[in-house]
Amino acid sequence: MEFRSVAERICGDIVLSEDTGEALRKWRGIFNATQSELAKKIGVSPSVISDYESGRRKPGSAFLKKFITALIELDGEKGYQVLSKYRYFIEGDQTAILDIAEYQKSAEIREFCEAVEGETLTDFEKAIHGHTVVDSINAILSLNAFDFYRLYGLTSERALIFTRVSTGRSPMVAVRVSNLKPSAIVLHGLNATDVDEMAIKIAEIERIPLIVTGMDVKEMIKRLRRKFA
Repeated sequence: MEFRSVAERICGDIVLSEDTGEALRKWRGIFNATQSELAKKIGVSPSVISDYESGRRKPGSAFLKKFITALIELDGEKGYQVLSKYRYFIEGDQTAILDIAEYQKSAEIREFCEAVEGETLTDFEKAIHGHTVVDSINAILSLNAFDFYRLYGLTSERALIFTRVSTGRSPMVAVRVSNLKPSAIVLHGLNATDVDEMAIKIAEIERIPLIVTGMDVKEMIKRLRRKFA
């Protein structure tokens, strides 16, 4: 199977990260690989992997190539459980998905709300491990029931941020009927008083934090990536 686009995405994420060691650890975790498995595949000792992840060594292009190749090969030995899912997102239709990111460290609801200058309508303690920013109008026009699961990226423990919403009812109904539940829902461009009562009720039933924000979308994405990704 050809996964060049995925490999390039992983490499870019690591290179652009402010903490490359943490990024290496994140991707190893996403692929469910131990330091020992990865070290054996690359041909080094586990302590070398530990050095890179702790920041004692800085990865060059040669190591990154070996690192990513090893992750892909290990996943191949498991039937491409991770890559099949991730490639489908990267190479699929992106008109409905404005941004998607996996976080290097989990975010609490409080600090996530501060980052997006949001107001919480339902308050539940959840850990957020990533976000997906969705153009609600394009999602309605282009995503089918199966495509909806692409919004979750590599984990459902993420914030789904819906832009161009009028009342928030439709996104919450979609979440209600889905088997996967996000860690939080953000309705962009609404005031708290504009949110449909049914949307709030569903959030309470599903125990999902519901947040509203009016922050500029590009600024919001930039801030979330800088703080958590």
